[in-house]
Amino acid sequence: MSKDKLNPPQYNDLIGDILKKHTADGGMDNLKGAGKPLSKEYFSGDTFQHFQRIAQDAGYKPHWLKLRHEIRDDLLSVIDLITLRTDSEINELIININEKISEYNKACPPPLQKGQVSQQNIKAASEHW
Repeated sequence: MSKDKLNPPQYNDLIGDILKKHTADGGMDNLKGAGKPLSKEYFSGDTFQHFQRIAQDAGYKPHWLKLRHEIRDDLLSVIDLITLRTDSEINELIININEKISEYNKACPPPLQKGQVSQQNIKAASEHW
């Protein structure tokens, strides 16, 4: 047998090193729920569903949901500005909104995707956002 098989090469485990240092510094001593048994539902179901539940409990909002709120606010502000601005300025604002809608559609679940807006349908679109 060669020496390489008996002594595998060393590798850098950066995350492991960070966790070990954090534990040594006492960063893991006062974690919420420490010492309590895990619930049965933690071991059942899909890992992604667990992640979503934990993230939601922690107050995390997905990027697409933040975009949806921004788009809604932008639509309402453009509707307020329609009588005060020129058509070219409104069109520029709508182009920016449509770029956000494209980004939103790439990130959100397919059933929640929305269409582009124009000056003609902006009021109806704002009701859907």
